[in-house]
Amino acid sequence: MNLKYGLEDRPPLKENLVYGLQWLAVTIPAVIILGKVLGGMQGSVEAELLYMQKLFAVMAVSLLLQIRWGHRLPLVIGPATVLLIGILAAQGSSPAAIYSSILICGLVLTFLAASGLFAYLRRLFTPSVVAVILLLVAFTMMPTILQLIITSSGNISSSQHLGFALIFILLMFVAQRWLSGLWKSTLILWAMIIGSLAYFFINPAWKQGFSHVGVPLFSGFGQQLTTSLVVDPGLIIAFLLCFLGLSINDLGSIQAVGAVLQADEMPKRITRGITLTGLSNGLAGFMGVIGPVNFSFSPGVIASTGCAARSTLIPTGIIMLILAFMPRVLFYLSFIPGVVIGCVLLFIMCTQVAAGLTTAFSAMEEPYFENALLIGLPILIGVMVAFLPGEVVASFPSHLRPILANGFVIGVLVSLLMENVIFRTH
Repeated sequence: MNLKYGLEDRPPLKENLVYGLQWLAVTIPAVIILGKVLGGMQGSVEAELLYMQKLFAVMAVSLLLQIRWGHRLPLVIGPATVLLIGILAAQGSSPAAIYSSILICGLVLTFLAASGLFAYLRRLFTPSVVAVILLLVAFTMMPTILQLIITSSGNISSSQHLGFALIFILLMFVAQRWLSGLWKSTLILWAMIIGSLAYFFINPAWKQGFSHVGVPLFSGFGQQLTTSLVVDPGLIIAFLLCFLGLSINDLGSIQAVGAVLQADEMPKRITRGITLTGLSNGLAGFMGVIGPVNFSFSPGVIASTGCAARSTLIPTGIIMLILAFMPRVLFYLSFIPGVVIGCVLLFIMCTQVAAGLTTAFSAMEEPYFENALLIGLPILIGVMVAFLPGEVVASFPSHLRPILANGFVIGVLVSLLMENVIFRTH
């Protein structure tokens, strides 16, 4: 790869800032989307913005720590979708129990990575299991995505939302096909902007909520923290499995960028990177927000900009940290219709399915049919659990509900059982 600046190069200040803004354009959309989904469950605009502030702060601190002391690679950080699944599946539990579990599991991941025990756990995660994890993240998100798309708003009915969503998704894939370089890397950002404007024109009533009255320009966010642990064993087990999926994603992202840049001392980078991911998730649990993970699309940004200098991500982290103290700016950034968020999430999950299928095909060995069963059964069971009616979920024992009602967790458990017990070959 032809690079203008290598990993340890330091571009001039102006160029460093420009590259940092480009990384910011790639980083912000995922933070806004997942922050909007989870913040919208808080019950008020003020609580939603507080959640968004804390989320921006956690992502900024995590990014700066990774660049300075962690994997020290130009890697985008964002909220972990696999943890979003865990949080959504645990809505029957209290927020204190949910974020206590994230805090505890983050510290467990830190211990496993720092002690070297994570290397032993990796043996359980064969290519088939990894493929199942990647696919389950996408498929078990579908109930949430569907709800975002079909919920009517203003003068627009659910059927009209579906029509808007279909056209919007197809246009996003047209853009994915024809755009290149930084335009392609920032496609999600432009989709959020253009999609919101298009929705405004077909549903003018949507603008009625667009008022920043009562939202301060500057504000702190030291509220609603997890100051006392609420230990729910079932919830912790469910999130431990989510964290195993998160760690596999984190490992793959670090390895991908390391391979592209031919970085030295990769084992040390991986250990430090996953250790800091665990600590960052512990911080997220304390702050009461979803935890971070390293994203895998960073090589595309590096290729399009020709810059792999990790120092260019420092302005990105600093700007995100400043935004965390500016709720009014976050209010404007996050004022996106639910149907647009649903469409963007669907687009992101399509890339997740593509990654899962690629892993599945590369892992396939003879006998093909039998090996395909190891992927098909866990996915179908996970999807079935994800779409269970509320009255069925309510009939589960309360202490097992976080496990039994989580399609991702059940799918991963079935995959591990099939791969490492029933069809074990070594």
